[in-house]
Amino acid sequence: MNSTSQSVDLEQVRAYISEQLAPLVKDIDCKGLYPREFLHGLGRLNGFAAVAPLEYGGLGASLADQIEVTAAVSETCGSTGFVVWCQAACVWYLTHCPNEAARARYLPAVAHGELLAGTGMSNTVKHLSNIEAIRLKARREGDGYRIEGVLPWVSNLAENQLIIVAAALDEGGYLMFAAELDPAQIELRACPTFAGLEGTHTFNVRFRNTRVDADQVLAHPEQFAAHMSRIRPGFCLSQIGIGAGIVRTSVESIKRINRSLEHVNCFLDDQHDELEQTLAELLEHTHTQSRLADEDATDILQVLRLRARIAELSLDATRSEALHTGARGYLMNHGAQRRQREALFVAIVTPALKHLRKDIQALEAAS
Repeated sequence: MNSTSQSVDLEQVRAYISEQLAPLVKDIDCKGLYPREFLHGLGRLNGFAAVAPLEYGGLGASLADQIEVTAAVSETCGSTGFVVWCQAACVWYLTHCPNEAARARYLPAVAHGELLAGTGMSNTVKHLSNIEAIRLKARREGDGYRIEGVLPWVSNLAENQLIIVAAALDEGGYLMFAAELDPAQIELRACPTFAGLEGTHTFNVRFRNTRVDADQVLAHPEQFAAHMSRIRPGFCLSQIGIGAGIVRTSVESIKRINRSLEHVNCFLDDQHDELEQTLAELLEHTHTQSRLADEDATDILQVLRLRARIAELSLDATRSEALHTGARGYLMNHGAQRRQREALFVAIVTPALKHLRKDIQALEAAS
């Protein structure tokens, strides 16, 4: 952040969410509606531009500001909060990529929500933690590359939108790149029906001899390790906004229910005051680490612990909301059961809770 940076107008963002997103939530959850126009509108309100530099039309602000935007969206719809994270993560990648040509080509349009973008880095992140093999392969061709391979699911995608992914080179090493979703080179296939998050435009992605030019490359092999180290903390911290928004709404729901049922709900675990206090403390530490992430000075072990804690807290809070609500919370049209499915996603999206615990244990053992 610098002296001329701006802040996101959260009051304006919240009003926009109430007017434009809230009426769509049931169709997003039950019919798989993809809120494309909402996302474009959020971009016009600088809802993805917090971390982008001023010279690219961004706000030059902090990752902490972006987390609060994602949380505000997730209070109303966790599915859409995840899509907002996808877009914001791509802004984070481009902001910190070492290649000016890629940043100039893509960052302004992605930061303003004019070009919607999906992050397909899940496979790479798991590969780098020795969990699974990398699925995309690259070979050099002139000053660019050709890509082959399949990613099983990537979100916030549609034809002529953008995807940011990584691939392994035949001779060793990795590159990270962006590609427009041209159906002549990249095929999108429908995924099986998910239990939730159906409104995220998640597809199976197939690269067939896909050409990547030099100005599409975020990080060449010799730059890749440093770039991943730079973006990893923000990748994890920014997901905390999804869980935080879900927890906030569950807490408020419990408070409302207890106006008439506190005499029996008092016997349940995870009361609203405990959940609220835990979230406040978690967000205080998250904002501290987020401002450190702006300067590439985070404690990665602390970051991973915070990301794991929001997964656990999301599960605790939404389960408590469902139990406080009782039978009504088991109805398909009640928000309590939707938030339980959204919270489960917070715990299984990369890095999943088990992945986080694996990496945390490794870092603790090495310290």
